[in-house]
Amino acid sequence: MNTNIDINQPNSKFSDMSIAPMHTVEHILNQTMVRMFGCERSRNAHIERKKSKCDYLLTTAPSEEQITAIETQVNSVIAQNLPVTIEYCNRGSVPQGVDLGKLPQDASDTLRIVRIGDYDTCACIGTHVANTNEIGTFKIISHTWENGTLRLRFKLIKE
Repeated sequence: MNTNIDINQPNSKFSDMSIAPMHTVEHILNQTMVRMFGCERSRNAHIERKKSKCDYLLTTAPSEEQITAIETQVNSVIAQNLPVTIEYCNRGSVPQGVDLGKLPQDASDTLRIVRIGDYDTCACIGTHVANTNEIGTFKIISHTWENGTLRLRFKLIKE
């Protein structure tokens, strides 16, 4: 019996198009955190339509200026109206920089890769918008840092 996960279809958890903007901004936030702090993508994420949260492992708490800079950078990327595209590749030809560390062991050899312009490339089975202009404005609504974990809580504001 083949138990491989079908990566050619979005995960049912993320198939609701109403969360596509939030799921797409999670990718942008993850890449922003990698670039600004040199950390890994979110260790834990809870993505919902109205508000979401992501946890990042950091050695020190970010300053309020850095929190503001995260929000500014994410919104700057959104404002670029970047295309969000999907491609497929096998494990042997994964684009450079794509982390497969969270990939389930029983995932198929063919992987679904989501690109947000030239800003982010990630293996993902979620549903996304076609262009960042569909996201809205990213707003960090609160943040905490405890025991090396930064938790960002955020929402999207539609104009």
